[in-house]
Amino acid sequence: MIATFTQILCALKNDEAGFIISAELVLVATICVIGMVVGLTEISYGVNQELEDVGSAVGSVNQSFYYSGVTGYKGRIVGSLYGDEYDTCDSQFNLSCESGAVSEGGGHGGHGGHGGGYGYGY
Repeated sequence: MIATFTQILCALKNDEAGFIISAELVLVATICVIGMVVGLTEISYGVNQELEDVGSAVGSVNQSFYYSGVTGYKGRIVGSLYGDEYDTCDSQFNLSCESGAVSEGGGHGGHGGHGGGYGYGY
């Protein structure tokens, strides 16, 4: 029984039939993962743009109102009005997925400088 076990180990050690298949599998899997990362990045940009469109649609709703007062013989009710004005963030171009990465430290926004270490480059 020991001789057959040793023969099996030697056969497994010298067998290279699966090496090419596994190398091809690693290459194909790497290409698929890179493609998925690029695809998910584009999906992320698309979702961000659609959510900004929804936010802009909600922000562009005009909530102004006006109603007159009523005066009768024994009393009256005064009217009211409200004028909705344009807000700063009501534009559909407030979100940009095209901006580059900003470092956390260094010349702008480091510890003890402007920006409190958040890296916004102020």
